[in-house]
Amino acid sequence: MTDGQNTWADQLAPSLDDFARLAREAFDSLPDPFRSLAGDVVIRVDDFADEETLNMMEIEDPFELTGLYHGVDIGLRDGMGPAPEPSRIFLYRRPILDEWVERGDVGLSEIIAHVLIHEIGHHFGLDDDQIHDIEDGAD
Repeated sequence: MTDGQNTWADQLAPSLDDFARLAREAFDSLPDPFRSLAGDVVIRVDDFADEETLNMMEIEDPFELTGLYHGVDIGLRDGMGPAPEPSRIFLYRRPILDEWVERGDVGLSEIIAHVLIHEIGHHFGLDDDQIHDIEDGAD
């Protein structure tokens, strides 16, 4: 700080490791029943979704995707036996940082937690509309 003003000249954007730590803290702070039901889900942080994912989802701008669930949701697993690979939640650092800067009214940890919880909702078998209804009811 200089003369009561904050200087950002020497600050770095949070790294992938920083994001992974914040995501782990968000996951660890969830209520136990929610955390237990999430089970073996793997949380991965990348800068952006890969081209194949963006093409599959018909997304042209990689900044539009902040997170993604990849796997068989737990509601479908019973009839299929164990999932062939662990379910994964991808958090995309650059789009999340972009949203954080654009909003300016919420902490980075809160946005990371929000995206993580949204993707865990998909792990539980909820679609986007159901997740948004739950979020709207929580406000």
